[in-house]
Amino acid sequence: MTPTIAQAFANEWLAAKSARQAGDLDRAFAHLERAHVLGQRHTRLHVRSHVGMLGVAWQRRDVREIVGQLTRIVAAAAFSRIWVPEGNTGGANVSATQPMAISDDLRAILDADRR
Repeated sequence: MTPTIAQAFANEWLAAKSARQAGDLDRAFAHLERAHVLGQRHTRLHVRSHVGMLGVAWQRRDVREIVGQLTRIVAAAAFSRIWVPEGNTGGANVSATQPMAISDDLRAILDADRR
């Protein structure tokens, strides 16, 4: 993993933490989705993004999201190095196997990691 990915993930994680502390759970979740896209090929970061989403789901008392994140934590731990659907944002509102479009700013970071 490049320092660029690690730093970008950390930036999204901190922005999510700040948003959660401010009570803006939608914004927090959006930052965690971006962190997920960045970290999904790196087991530790992938699991961490889902743990963050689980925390937001718990605060929302969103049972569907809680169950979805618990299953995704297990899957992230087991499959991050084998296969991940590129660009998938990681929330329970999308299929765990659905590839998704990646924003240009995140694509630039991911492409730099592959060089």
